[in-house]
Amino acid sequence: MRERAAGLCEYCHADERWQYVRFTLDHVRARAAGGGDTPANLALSCFHCNRHKSDHASGVDPASGAAVSLFDPRAQRWAEHFRWSADRLRVEGVTPVGRATVVALRMNRERVLAVRGADLSVGRHPPPGDPVADDAREAD
Repeated sequence: MRERAAGLCEYCHADERWQYVRFTLDHVRARAAGGGDTPANLALSCFHCNRHKSDHASGVDPASGAAVSLFDPRAQRWAEHFRWSADRLRVEGVTPVGRATVVALRMNRERVLAVRGADLSVGRHPPPGDPVADDAREAD
């Protein structure tokens, strides 16, 4: 699982190498909702994303108010739903699924912003290849 995820939380893209607590396996579809323990239903997840996701499968898109499914790392690509803010500290949802997931999993809580800032200052954030808001503007 760690290799498949390249050592990143498959939700917030935190890098396990720089964390104090080993990441856990999240059931993308909760066991209580019929999800199994197969690799096709498991995602590498930091403690905080796993705790906030819990058994939730949907959330609310703050832009539209609509209920939408949360991000599914087994069926969707991170870069299609998220990007880093121009300052590279905040995860931004760029689709309804992305926006709802950012809110539901509290991906931009104050403490994680401080950790990302420290990692950015020593060149280990954001993960290589992740889209960044100013990069997206340059591509237009």
